[in-house]
Amino acid sequence: MAVHPMQIEALSIYCDVVRHQSFSRAALANSVSQSSASQTVRQIERRIGAQLIDRSRRPWRLTPEGELFFKGSQEIVERYRELEESVRRKTDRAGHTVRLASIYSVGMHDLNQYVDRFRAAEPGAHVDIDYMHPDEIPTCIQSDQYDLGLLAFAAPGRDLTVVPWQEQTMMVACPPSHRFARRNSAIGPWELAGEAFVTFDRGLPVRRELDRYLRRNEADVQVVAEFDNIENIKQAVEDGAGVAILPEPTLRREVELHALVAVPLDTLDGEAPFVRPLSIVHRRGRRLSPAVTEFIRVLRQASAEQAA
Repeated sequence: MAVHPMQIEALSIYCDVVRHQSFSRAALANSVSQSSASQTVRQIERRIGAQLIDRSRRPWRLTPEGELFFKGSQEIVERYRELEESVRRKTDRAGHTVRLASIYSVGMHDLNQYVDRFRAAEPGAHVDIDYMHPDEIPTCIQSDQYDLGLLAFAAPGRDLTVVPWQEQTMMVACPPSHRFARRNSAIGPWELAGEAFVTFDRGLPVRRELDRYLRRNEADVQVVAEFDNIENIKQAVEDGAGVAILPEPTLRREVELHALVAVPLDTLDGEAPFVRPLSIVHRRGRRLSPAVTEFIRVLRQASAEQAA
């Protein structure tokens, strides 16, 4: 049976209702009214003769049939959009936009360089970047609000594919007046014991890894401040609140301005250096468009060249 475009639009509305868990947000995403979105879902239910959403619950839930229909609808909508893009790319190079969600600390300057390389390889393509809290990114990726995410200490999951991207060396950040700033050798993490320490908020993956690292090296620091982003941590260290452990690339500007000093961390025999792994994440099972695949290639190639 031929698929009418309106049927694809109906499936798209249904998928967005499920992803957003909201009729109003799905309506907004598809430029229709909320009543139209609700009516579309009811028309689908009547057409297939099954209840997809259990409206007797608050909040509503998908029925088993609704779950099955959602998975199939996702595949159909993705495949249709993929075909649309393939045809468009044959006739018009200006087409696809890669939707990227990134943690703040990746850095706009670095990302802009990667985007420039991508646009040189894919003339007419665009990258829309939104910076957000790391806890938000997996949810946004799994709900297909974004094609890709850039995340630190990402853990693969049932719905998330993690592609290794960068490993950033962690270093001790301190003000120029601190005694560590005059060191000519690396600092053993155990030497941080008793130091006033500025760190990340509890619950963030990077905080959990930092705490494990410090415990493993018997470094009982005195936490004096906690923040959810690197910029605030750097500012607190500049102001003399204490020292911190941060990724080396995030300290380059402050080191060049002599606002902070970055001191390497020593390692015990046989221990791997302490690094922050950055990864590219996307929804598991998602068909990646040629443009998204090319953007991943550009990111990984540029990173490999920098590491060489």
